[in-house]
Order: sequence, then structure tokens, then C-alpha cells
Amino acid sequence: MGLSFSEADHTAQVLSKALPYIQRFSGTTIVIKYGGNAMVDDTLKSSFARDLVLLKTIGINPVVVHGGGPQIGQLLQRLGKQSQFVQGMRVTDEETMDVVEMVLGGLVNKQIVHLINQHQGHAVGLSGKDGGLIQARPLRLTQKEARDQPSEIIDLGHVGAVASINASVVNLLRQGDFIPVIAPIGVGEDGLSYNINADLVAGKIAEVLNAECLILLTNTKGLLDKQGKVLTGLDTRQVNALIEDGTIQGGMLPKTGCALNAVGAGVNSARIIDGRIAHAVLIELFTQEGIGTLIT
Repeated sequence: MGLSFSEADHTAQVLSKALPYIQRFSGTTIVIKYGGNAMVDDTLKSSFARDLVLLKTIGINPVVVHGGGPQIGQLLQRLGKQSQFVQGMRVTDEETMDVVEMVLGGLVNKQIVHLINQHQGHAVGLSGKDGGLIQARPLRLTQKEARDQPSEIIDLGHVGAVASINASVVNLLRQGDFIPVIAPIGVGEDGLSYNINADLVAGKIAEVLNAECLILLTNTKGLLDKQGKVLTGLDTRQVNALIEDGTIQGGMLPKTGCALNAVGAGVNSARIIDGRIAHAVLIELFTQEGIGTLIT
């Protein structure tokens, strides 16, 4: 049985309203940080892969950077190794780094690639070690034990920050109509592998590729005001004011900082959206209302 007249009319209107957004984004590059529930729920995983293929088919170039913290934690637990965190970052010794590379560069990366290819897309998986894509440097945290004591420098092991991005390998894949899927592992001048926060890697890659926008998929609705309502249509000045007055705090601070850095470096917009909703990326890009927080 076909659609009713009202259903058909509604579908036609939705498709028609998407046209100006499709025209606007066609030919541009969009960097998507993929993580949270969207990566573990089978229905969401499938809809995300399908949406990437749709974007590519209509002339948009998606680049995916993925996380995998829960999957790393699960494998470490099975191996009898306790996860230790400092300021939200996993302390990563040599043995843990081997697990990180296995999970991010192997298991998770290839699952995403396989799903995209199942939906008739053409994806290629990379880690930051491929083609010298991500040069890393060790990340050091500082912590004050007491007011009158000097700051203590904390060594997190194989946890890194982005030193530089060599985007030539990603550009080759884009030109060949492939969807790059990137695991956030870099290599340092010391030749060692480093685990880097996926939000930071996505932001830096968006900058280097002169992306039209950076999308951060999260397990929240976006940036919220003090009443719990989604904030959107923000500029950098407004976002900084929300950080100053404590509206944006905790786990959203690093994501927000990443978005601000990308916009400040020339990315046209950054969007923090709810990855728990099926087709969140399409709704954000191709509707007037969107589904999360837009920062310009």
C-alpha cells in the first residue's frame, strides 16, 4: 500500500525544503567526530553509515574521526587490566597503548568502514600513523596539590596532543571519491604511538582541510542553558560568555573549546549535536531548525 495523500505531501515538502541546504553544502567537506551512543547502538550505527553514503552521493565530502573509549575499557577489563583516569584522560602505558591500537585502529575502525561499504559506499580506514597523517607530542597535565605548593606535572604515558596534520593522504581519498575513516592515533618524534582525544583530532583535521563545518556527535542535546534548553545560533563571543558564567562546564568544556578553535581557524561552523537520534547529521544539515547547537 502506498503513502496516503497527507504522508506523500509531507514527504515531498521535507525533500523540497532540503534543496537549498543540499545546494549550499554540495562540493564542501564536512568533518564528523563519531562517538558515544551512536557508535554502540546497532540501529544508530547503520543509519549513520547510510547517511554518510547519502552525503557522498549528493556531492558532499564527509570525513569521519571516531573515538572508542568504552570499547577500549571493555577489552582492558577482559584482559584484567584496570583503567586509570586523570582529569578525564586514560593513563596509557605501553601495554594499554597496544590495546588502544588494536581497538581503535583495528576493530572499531574496520567496523565503521565495513558498515559504510555495506550501504554501497566506498570507505577507507586510516590511523594517524598512515601516511604521517597525525604528528603527535606527549600531553602533560599540571595539577596543584595545595595552594602554596608548585604545580605537579603529570605524565599520562602514551596520551598525546596534535603537533601537526599532514592532510595529503585524506585529500587523495577525497579526490578518489572515498570516505576517509580516521582513528585518532598519532606518532611522535620519538617514534612512539600516542592516543589522542578524537574531538581534538576532528577539530584539527577540519582546520587543515578548510572544512565547511565540524560536527561533534555527543550523548547530549547540545549546549544547554541553565534551564536545560538547547542553545543554538551562537557566535564565539556568546559561547565565551557562557563559559565565563558557568553555563557551559564539565565534560562539555573540551568539546566547546574544540568547536571554538575550529571556527576561529576558519571553519565556517561547528555543530554539537545529539548522536542518540537517528539521522541526526541529516536533520542538522538539511533543516532550518537543526537538532543541536550551531556555533559560527
